[in-house]
This record gives sequence, C-alpha cells and structure tokens, in this order.
Amino acid sequence: MQISHAIAAILDGTKIASQIKDEVAAQVKELTTQGIRPGLAAVLAGNDPASEIYVRNKVRACEQLGIYSEKLTPPDSVTTEEMLRLVSELNRRDDIDGILVQLPLPPQVDSKRVLLAVSPEKDVDGFHPVNVGYLSTQRPGLTPCTPAGVIEILKRSNIEISGRDAVVLGRSDIVGKPVAMMLINSNATVMICHSRTVDLAAHTRQADILVAAIGKPAMVTADMVKPGATVIDVGINRVMDKQKLREYFGDDPKRQEEFARKGSTLVGDVHPRVAEVAGAITPVPGGVGPLTIAMLMSNTVKAARLRRELPVQ
Repeated sequence: MQISHAIAAILDGTKIASQIKDEVAAQVKELTTQGIRPGLAAVLAGNDPASEIYVRNKVRACEQLGIYSEKLTPPDSVTTEEMLRLVSELNRRDDIDGILVQLPLPPQVDSKRVLLAVSPEKDVDGFHPVNVGYLSTQRPGLTPCTPAGVIEILKRSNIEISGRDAVVLGRSDIVGKPVAMMLINSNATVMICHSRTVDLAAHTRQADILVAAIGKPAMVTADMVKPGATVIDVGINRVMDKQKLREYFGDDPKRQEEFARKGSTLVGDVHPRVAEVAGAITPVPGGVGPLTIAMLMSNTVKAARLRRELPVQ
C-alpha cells in the first residue's frame, strides 16, 4: 500500500541568515561604542570569476553590518612567498580581526602553506588545525562557516538534535567532518558516509537528521530517506541539461522559466522529490547557502571579541 506524506516543511535559510545578520549588526554597534570596530581582510589572488563574486558578496555584507573590510588582490603571478608575506602582515595588524584567503589560489601557490600561515585567532574560515582541535575538544574557537550554518538552521527551526540519529554524507574537511563533530557536540549519534560506503541507502534510511554534502546532483532520492526525517542539503550543482531538468523538477513552471531565461538552474545533492517524504528540508537555493556568509560575519565579530578577551555572545 502506498502511504502518502505531506510535503516537508521548508527551512528558510534566507530568513535565518537575516536574523543572524541583525544580531551581528547589533553586536558591531555595541563594540563600536567601546571603540572597537571588527575588521575583515579578504585576499583574492588571480582572476577566478566565481571567487570574485563570493568576495564581492562578503565585502558587501561587511558594509551592511558595519564591519570594516579590506580587499587585497595580488596578481595571478603571485608566488607562495609573496602570499606568506601578505598573510604575515595581516596577522600583525590590530585593525584586522579576520583573514579570509579565497580559494582556489593560482596553481603555483602552495595553498596549504598559505592557509596554515593565517593566525588561528584570525582564521574566520575555521580551517586551521588549531581551530579544528578546539572544535574537537569543545573549546572556544572559530568554526567553519557552512557547518556552523547547518547547526543554526536546525537549532533556530526547533529541530531536536540531542539523542537523534544523524547521518552525514561526505567527509570533506570543509563540511563533512566539522558538521559531524558539531552534531556530536550537540549530543547526536553520528555516522559519516562517503563514496566508499557499502549500501548507502541502508544507512541514510536510519537518519532522523540527514546532511548531504557529497557534491553529486540529486544523488539522495526519496527511497533513501526515512519518512519524517529532517534533510539538510548543502550541495549546489548547476543543471544545464534539459533532460536532467525534467528528471529533477518534472514540469515545475518556475524552474522551466528560469532554465529558459538563464540556460541553467540549481539543484542540491538531494532530489527535489525527497520533499514528499521528509518532515523538513532545506531548499536549493535559499537553504544553507545564505548562512555561510552570515556565519562568516558572526565569526569576524567573535574573533574581535576573543582577541580582546571579551565574553563571546
């Protein structure tokens, strides 16, 4: 017998990001009255068009919230040594609380060495091994922005984490591993699955909370999801094939219109039809994406407070 489920509640990331930005703006105002203006330096090396858009959006968010921001644009020909000197200079500057090195760096630059050179107290991306260690041992530090955004969506949508079974699809250092650690720190029972996992669906069907961050379009299908589960879709994949458009979205007029206008649309790592089974789901776009920049702003203010030994709000 076919059991029909109501369509899942949509977890509105844009709305939650806006709440977080309002809170950050209030904190910035309060710090400014104490003569402190949080500052973020964004380093954009080379001419990667996607990176230029990301950095522009980050700088714009700083302006909106009253955070001082500076964009540094070394040329495409920059060497590892020059990048290290630039980072070292920013580490020393007292008006800069956060340093963001936009990836990818030009191919001749040793990205690992450059990222490692960022002072952990200014590492607003939360990638430095020191901050990874702080997260693992539950000490105050700077946490990666996208995973932190995932946790904010769950908490602000009143979705119980403690005691729940959570499955994370993907084991990257940027999303998969840190989000698993954050879920453990919030008392979930966590399993990490990846490309080598045997019988993936058997594991994902156990999840009360399923976080998909595997980078494969619409890979999570309705039969892989436990009815009523909360599904967080971190993936952003561009669909440029008409056949795939139909396969993912059927005759959805809004998607058809966007595809006709732009020649593409976005799909997550979760098939849109999962909404017919899940209890709650994040949309793509408008789910996890907007939280990443909101959490970067939040981290910049957190860094400003931690560096001055002020209590973190």
